[in-house]
Amino acid sequence: MNKLLREERHSKILQELQNHGQVTATELSKTFGVSEITIRRDLRELAKEGSLRRIYGGAVTVHPEETEPPVVQRISYNEEVKKSIGRAAAELVHDGDSVFIGSGSTTTYVARNLVGKRKITVVTNALNIAMELAMDEEITVIIIGGMMRSSELSMVGHIAEKSLQEVRLDKIILGIPAIHLEKGLTNDYLPEVMTDRTLLGMTNNVILVADHTKFNKVCSAYLAPITAVTTLVTDYLTDKKYLDQIMDLGIAVVVADKEESENQSQSIPSEQT
Repeated sequence: MNKLLREERHSKILQELQNHGQVTATELSKTFGVSEITIRRDLRELAKEGSLRRIYGGAVTVHPEETEPPVVQRISYNEEVKKSIGRAAAELVHDGDSVFIGSGSTTTYVARNLVGKRKITVVTNALNIAMELAMDEEITVIIIGGMMRSSELSMVGHIAEKSLQEVRLDKIILGIPAIHLEKGLTNDYLPEVMTDRTLLGMTNNVILVADHTKFNKVCSAYLAPITAVTTLVTDYLTDKKYLDQIMDLGIAVVVADKEESENQSQSIPSEQT
C-alpha cells in the first residue's frame, strides 16, 4: 500500500475507535480488504504515535492525558500533515502583524514558516518556538515569563498571565490536544488552560491549528467552547462532516492540502464568516 492509502487507513481506524472504543485486527482486515499483517503494522504505528493502545488481537482507545509525550518527541508524529498545517497557518500571518504562538508540536511548524516575513512581532510562552525564530532579524521575539512546564518547554501560571498584560496582539495561534463539538476545547494540564484563557480574551482573531487526530476527543480540563475559535487550520484527513459542523458554527476552516509540499493550501469557505 502506498503512503496515501496507509494514512487513510490510519484515519479510518481511529474513527472506528472513536465510535466503538475497541477494534480487532480481524474486523479491520475485512473492512479494508487488506491482510491482518498489514493491520497489525498499522496498529503498531498508531500505538507508537500514542493514538491507541494495543491489546491482544486489536486495540483500544486511550485518553490523551495518559499518552501525551514531550513536545520534542511529538514533533516527529504525523510530521507531514503538521508541516502542511504549519505552512497554511503561516499564510494567515502578514507583514507587520503582532502574533502570539502557543506551545506545541504543530505550532512549531507554524513558527518555522514565519521565517522570511517582514517586521512581525512574535510573542510566545514556548522556548522552542523562540529558538526557531531567534536568528531572523525581521522578527521581534518576546518571551513571556512564568513557571516552566518542562515537557512542553512552555511558561504557564500566574506570572505568565501577568506578562501577557504588557503586550498587544493582532492574532493568536494555538494548538490543543482535544476538540469536541459539544464539550469544546480541552487540555490535560490545568495551569496551561488558565494561561490560554487569558490569551483568548486578548483578541478576536484566534487561529487553532490541529491535525486530524485531535478531533472528537475530550481531556480533563475545560478551556473554552469551540466557538472561541475564529479560524481552524487542519489537514485533509480530518472528517469533512465534522468540519461542516464546525463551519455551521461560524468558524472559518482552512484545510491544508495533501500536496502542501508545493506550498499550497485550499480553503473551505464559511458562509457565516
